[in-house]
Amino acid sequence: MDRLVYTAMTGAKHILEKQANTSHNLANAATTGFRAQLDSFRAVPVMGAQLPTRAYVVDSTVGTDFTPGAIQQTGRDLDVALQGKGWIAVQLEDGSEAFTRSGSLKLSENGVLQTQSGANVMGDGGPIAVPPDVSITVGKDGTITTIATGFKPGAATVLGRIKLVNPPEENIVRGDDGLFRLKDDEQADADPNVVLIGGALEGSNVNVVDAMVDMISLARQFELHMALMKNVESNEAKAAQLLSLTG
Repeated sequence: MDRLVYTAMTGAKHILEKQANTSHNLANAATTGFRAQLDSFRAVPVMGAQLPTRAYVVDSTVGTDFTPGAIQQTGRDLDVALQGKGWIAVQLEDGSEAFTRSGSLKLSENGVLQTQSGANVMGDGGPIAVPPDVSITVGKDGTITTIATGFKPGAATVLGRIKLVNPPEENIVRGDDGLFRLKDDEQADADPNVVLIGGALEGSNVNVVDAMVDMISLARQFELHMALMKNVESNEAKAAQLLSLTG
């Protein structure tokens, strides 16, 4: 009976964890560029001095759903969406590089191009600084072009190009801050084949209906595991009664 306890107990524990991840996906159904987290269960034998006759359940995070989200036109100059595969490279406060699909950009008080979370957008030679009183245009290849908005507009000026990367998906891991990084914490090379769409944003790839169905299914599975543990308790009580009678 203790074999069933191992399975039911660990299964219920990891169902709760998977439900938390599903809730997290649902909470980010409207987050720009969000990528849903995927989970799966697997059985692991309990290793001991004797034969591995016991097993417990492990919730394995198999990775991320990299399916592109829907693109919506916004008309905002600093909104960009990635067409197909690819990432926007950003620089964190510690100087490390991370990747994001959220193309809702802004200018800091010092004129540095940033994401909405405050990470600096990387260019060919580092962060991109934009002078005041200019209109900004982002090209398909990430080129940042500005034109003065004064009484006598001048010629277009190229400030730099957003660093667009496309490392292998199997080498990318999600961080606690929602940004992605290479597993070896190295910097990715720029990929000229990555294309941007100006004046648009990519939505989350979370399927709300599927996530709600998963929530209901996980709740029922948790109830099933609780019922199994109650059955084990009842069987142990009856077995103890039988043993006391035979003794």
